Amino acid sequence: MSDIIDSVQEPQCCCSGKTKKRDEKEFRDLMNRLKRIEGQVRGVEGMLEKNAYCTDILIQVSAISSALNSFNKALLANHMRSCVADNIREGNDEVIDEMVAVLQKLMK
Repeated sequence: MSDIIDSVQEPQCCCSGKTKKRDEKEFRDLMNRLKRIEGQVRGVEGMLEKNAYCTDILIQVSAISSALNSFNKALLANHMRSCVADNIREGNDEVIDEMVAVLQKLMK
């Protein structure tokens, strides 16, 4: 039984295995953005189910893309101001290489 307990680990959130504790305002702002995006996606589902005209759906999907880009910009700004700045202050310059790699992926 103790082998089972010993093998249970804290679940990893994401690919990097890193986590970040966000303050309440940052969390709430990001979550609100995602909830609005989720609502927009559900709206497009409804449009498709109701046989909406293609261009009407395309315009809504474009709005979703813009909302996701805005979410990314807000998250990136928060990341730069907190995680990146804190790591640099602590002498961890590897965070710069990590940030360059992320920006390259975002700018495809």
